[in-house]
Amino acid sequence: MHKFLLLTLFVIVPHYVFAQEVGAATKTENVKVVDSLFREDQFYVALSYNLVQNSPDGFKQFSFSPSISAGFMRDFPISKNRHWAIAPGIGYSYNNIKQFISTNDLFSDNPPVPSEDVKTRIVSHSIEVPLEIRWRNATYDSHKFWRVYTGLKARYVFNTNLKLESTSIGSETSNVDNNINKWQYGMYVSTGYNTWNIHVYYGLNPIFKNGSKLSDLNIGFMFYIL
Repeated sequence: MHKFLLLTLFVIVPHYVFAQEVGAATKTENVKVVDSLFREDQFYVALSYNLVQNSPDGFKQFSFSPSISAGFMRDFPISKNRHWAIAPGIGYSYNNIKQFISTNDLFSDNPPVPSEDVKTRIVSHSIEVPLEIRWRNATYDSHKFWRVYTGLKARYVFNTNLKLESTSIGSETSNVDNNINKWQYGMYVSTGYNTWNIHVYYGLNPIFKNGSKLSDLNIGFMFYIL
């Protein structure tokens, strides 16, 4: 009898312990892991209309003057709940300012063509380096939240072309890198909820070295990913 009880214990007890361990492991697998070190909004795309500022007399834009930026931001939370953060980044910017303007107003020295009012496109390509302070009420389990991001941005303009169109000279494209401020600076703010965010960029220095004091004023939308 004693031998039978001992044999029963040796068979049933290990089986019960093993079943408990399997059940605990299964429960552990089903537990949702909380990412307490989450980061937000590390890729961005901005689509804006360039209204420009400090335009000369007689300045008039035509069509749509687009400004497009895209890049990567490294999010560094600085508060325990991760609502506050700083984010440096790097990206690419395309700008196309479409205008009617006198060539004398556009360049004070050595205008590329005789003075006249022409249809002008200033197309530039830049590497941009933003640095922003961020507030958002994000949580680890939701990508839908309010945000207010503001900061400064430096742009290094590596290529600029001036495209002219008129009835007298036809079409002409000139590289104007020597007339452009290679480093351009501005401040910006992006604010909104979830996908849609209003974006405003205000240029702090002129586009051109001499002559025109034209500078950027972009208003549009910012989209963040991850």
